[in-house]
This record gives sequence, structure tokens and C-alpha cells, in this order.
Amino acid sequence: MVAVLLRARDFGNPAIHVDEEYYLLVGDRMLHGTLPYLGIWDRKPVGLFLIFAAIRLIPGDGILVYQLVATLFAAVTAWVVARAGQQLGAGRGGTIAAAICYILWLSLLSGRGGQSPVFYNLFVAGGGLLTLRLPQLATRRDRRAIVINGAAACLLAGLAIQTKYTPVVEGAFFGLAHLWYLRRAGASLFAVGGAAILWAALGLAPTALAVAYYYERGSAVFQAFWFANFVSVGLRRGYPAAKIAARLAGTTTQLAPFALIATLHWRDRPRRAETILACGWLAAALVAFVMIGAFFDHYALPLMVPLAIVAAPVLGRHRAALVATLGWGVALLTFHIVTEPDEGTSARAIARVIKADSGAECPFVFAGDSILYYLAGTCLPTAYAFPSTLAYDAERGASGIDETAEVRRIMTRRPPVVVTMDHPLAPWNLATHAVVARALAQGYRLIMVAPRGADHLLVYLRRDIRRVR
Repeated sequence: MVAVLLRARDFGNPAIHVDEEYYLLVGDRMLHGTLPYLGIWDRKPVGLFLIFAAIRLIPGDGILVYQLVATLFAAVTAWVVARAGQQLGAGRGGTIAAAICYILWLSLLSGRGGQSPVFYNLFVAGGGLLTLRLPQLATRRDRRAIVINGAAACLLAGLAIQTKYTPVVEGAFFGLAHLWYLRRAGASLFAVGGAAILWAALGLAPTALAVAYYYERGSAVFQAFWFANFVSVGLRRGYPAAKIAARLAGTTTQLAPFALIATLHWRDRPRRAETILACGWLAAALVAFVMIGAFFDHYALPLMVPLAIVAAPVLGRHRAALVATLGWGVALLTFHIVTEPDEGTSARAIARVIKADSGAECPFVFAGDSILYYLAGTCLPTAYAFPSTLAYDAERGASGIDETAEVRRIMTRRPPVVVTMDHPLAPWNLATHAVVARALAQGYRLIMVAPRGADHLLVYLRRDIRRVR
């Protein structure tokens, strides 16, 4: 009920976040035979796109359906958070409060819809809950149970890794914790080594299956997969220091109550083994957060699972902490609701124009929202359909192609409709932007301006096309 109430305002909104728009587009195109990394490009693991493809098999409005499925994932993850809070000694009030905080803070950190952590947090939370059982199992010297427990935890981590690669850090922590407790339970070094091999194999299995699938499809397909998944992220350019600092400041401000509560928990409670494990898990999640270095607010979503779990005992014991934390969350949520514009209305209006004026040709969304292709039901002019890949400087040289040549190829084919923005969401790729600007000046006319946050989406129609109204 809490998950539905907190997230219902976005049900049916096609433009919650640029990332999940693209995940839905990729999942939808997969059902029509498009192969990720070759027919449509991104650097996320294929497991994430398989989730969205599976969601598209559910009858109904694809946008609403993925948001309902994401809400279910959020609610189940919150239930796991509550169960894990019990392992740390929290009472019923504290565990319920921690679960509510998890759901609430998803919305504050750009997890209102179907960001990848909304899905993979469930797998990581499950692995973490199993890891928190280790002190009890070791006390009973139940080595068989620890091996089975570790197998399940590492497999769950493997599923998370195939949704996004950063949970490899949490997965490694779960595996090492299991090895430590297996040894403490009296297992021989030979048995510990065998368990390590088993658990590592299970953690790598989902990714190994993806690698094997693409390898079997031939050298060119495999190279495209390998580059997108394991090479391209290292080629991305950094964001300006001021932008990084602003992102970190915003995320830190929103997570401040949990940092204070975690400190209070550590100082106020006996050092239970479960608490040490939970804090180790939190440290691993922090390492994963720092790894990529872009520091978007939704990169902090995985932190909310261990943070909420560590907070559960304090929230249940100290009413002031409970009131202050939930009060801060409600205040932030109110601020978000008041200040965040409804960009779904603009997206649907532009999509109607694209659908009416494109005919059988492919429009080009140079900057803006990839969901426009999905809403309009049009073909894609390029495999690099996520707008920032070709439009923004941070991606210049990281896609494996000459972005300027690709944009020149697209504009040479004279797409019927071109969508761009008056001000970019990140610094322009000046070379590709110049190609588009020149082509628009020579052969297009502006037919629509729609709000996009503090800026505007600009819709251009080719001059030889008579507009359909």
C-alpha cells in the first residue's frame, strides 16, 4: 500500500527518467528481433533489457505495466529490508519504518519508476539477508547450511550483476563473508576452497551465459557485446567538477539522516556480528557508488538497502530519530512534487506530432527523450538511439564509432522530424551539434516547442513535408 501510494503519481508517465525510457525502448525492440549492442546500443548488461522485454510480454499499456512491476519490486525489497532489520535486533516498529524509508527514498533519488537499482536491489537485498544469517549458522557449526546459503546469496548477486555491473562489489563481500564464517564453523581449507569455487561460479554464471550467447553468434557480434559491456565505460569523459560537486552535495543532503543514524547505531549498540556484517555491506555499496565517478543521484539507490537496514533498530528505539527522518523525507518529497514538472504531457504531445508527420520514415531524436520513438511507434534512424550517446561531450569517443560521422549519415538521409533542445542537459558534443544545427538551418522549420524541465524541446519538420494536423 505504501509503495502504491508513494509512486501512483507517476503511473502512466512516459518521461520519468531518460534511462528507464531507453530500457523500455530496448526491451520492446528486442521482442521485434533487435539484438542489444548491435541493433540498438547501450552499455548496460543484457539482463536488464531482458527484464524489460519480459515486462513487455505482459498485456496492457507498456509504460504503466513496467511501472507497476517496478512498484512490486520496490515493495518486495522493502519487505526484505524489514526482515533484515529483524536480524539486527529491530522491533516491529523499527522494521516497518525502515521499509517505508526505503520506498520513500527511492522516489527522492530518481527511483520513482524503473531505474535499474529498483530491480536489482531486490537481488542484492536477498543476498544480504542471507549473509546476515551467517553468525547463527556458524554458531550451530552448520557447514552444509552455510554452503547452501552462500550458493543462494552469490547466485542472487550474479543476477544483480547482470542487471548492472556495479553490484559485483557487494557480491564479492557476500562471498568473502561466507568464506570467513565457513572457516569459523570448522570447515577445512580444502572445503573452503571448494565452496569458494562454487560460489564464484554461481556469481559469474548469469554473465557467463550472456557472454556465451554473444560468442556463439559470431566474432562481430561478440566484439560489439564485449566493447559495450566492458570497454566503453572506461572511455567516457568526465563531467565538470562543479557538476560532480553539485550532485554529491544533493545526494549527501538527502541521505544525511541515515549517515547520522548509522553512526548512532554503531556507537549505541553492542558490536553484534550481524551489525558488523551490515556495516561491511554498506561499505561495499559505498565502494560501488564511487566506482563509476559520475555520481548521479540514482547511483545512490543501492545504498538505501543497507542504510535502511542499519537504521531499523535506531528508528524503532528512538522516536525523535523516527520523526526527524520521516519528516525530512516527507519534506523532500513535497519539494520534489512541487518543483518537478510533468514532462510526460510534453512527451506525448511531441510523439503525436512525430507519428503524424514521419510516415514510414525514421525521425531523429538528437537530444531529449528516447521514449518518443516508443510512443510514436516509429523506426530508429540509428543503433545509437539513446540521445546522450551522440549529442553530449561526455560520450564523445566512448561509443566505438565516429559520432560525428554517424550524425552526418543520419542527417544526410534527411529524417522527416528532428527533435533537439534549446539548452543541453550536459555539455554538447560540439561537432555533432554543429552537423545538426547546419542541417536544420538549411532544410527544416520549427513546428513545436514544448517544456522540458527548465528548458525546451524543439521539434523540426523537413521543409518539403506538409504538416499533418
